[in-house]
Amino acid sequence: MSTKLPPSTSDAIFSLYGSSIIDAPVDKVWEILLGFDRYKSWNPFVRDQKVTNRAGTPTGHELAEGQYMSMSVHLPPSLSDSVPFYQKSSAFVCCTYLDNDNHRVAWCTVSTPKWLLHAERWQMLKVDVDGRVKYESVEVFKGILAYLVRFFVGKNLRLAFDAMAQGLKAKAEST
Repeated sequence: MSTKLPPSTSDAIFSLYGSSIIDAPVDKVWEILLGFDRYKSWNPFVRDQKVTNRAGTPTGHELAEGQYMSMSVHLPPSLSDSVPFYQKSSAFVCCTYLDNDNHRVAWCTVSTPKWLLHAERWQMLKVDVDGRVKYESVEVFKGILAYLVRFFVGKNLRLAFDAMAQGLKAKAEST
């Protein structure tokens, strides 16, 4: 498998970054990160994520490059299911990179033309010299609508990235 890299943030309208240091085995953290069906128990940002076909119908398949995903998110992040409708949003993306050996996954938006809005997200795990896992997530936004996304929900997206990183840490270290 090739060693693709996350996109440069220098030519983006804006970018997001979240990270945490996790005291748990890397394979356990990876399993939690890709265990979309259990996101509701720990992820205050992405409340539901499913592998789907191009039409958005859940397939029940494991994630693989070229497969689509539908996500339901809370902005601001919240583990509660009782949030107002205006704090709920969704995204439809395509997995562009999956490297289970090196613990890296990426996807990008497919519901709008790239010139209008294009977002690419990478999530990566690295083991440090002490055996702890560093989780990193970066998302780069481009296109005309990225200015509106930044203006209207940029602050809550930053909070959500941090909340997901801390939620992953708490889940991995508690199980």
